[in-house]
Amino acid sequence: MARVMMKGNPLISLRKLIPATIMPLLVAGCGPKLPPSKPLRELNPQEMRGYQVYQERCARCHYANSERSLHGPGLQGLYKLKYLPSGAPANDSRVTEVIVNGHGLMPAFGGKIDQQQLKDLLAYLHTL
Repeated sequence: MARVMMKGNPLISLRKLIPATIMPLLVAGCGPKLPPSKPLRELNPQEMRGYQVYQERCARCHYANSERSLHGPGLQGLYKLKYLPSGAPANDSRVTEVIVNGHGLMPAFGGKIDQQQLKDLLAYLHTL
């Protein structure tokens, strides 16, 4: 077994080493704070229809106003981030693809919502 030689008081050296090791790990989990979602009372008619689609189809698996996971990832700041939780770009094309075709454990909703509902849902997701 190799021995580590420390100059001076080993307790003081450890006190310096522990914060230097742990601090980067703590900071890594502290990403930029996302701006709050648009309040419901400020949604336009299309966004409100999208909110209704969200309530009917998405709310059982996704939190709207949190990044925390329920059964699927939280949706707050979905379009304010550069990438989706999957690593794909956060844009309408990719979000539409996931909604229509599903991804991983998320079921496909292509046959369950029409084009207008999809557009309304995307408009709502942009408010989060």
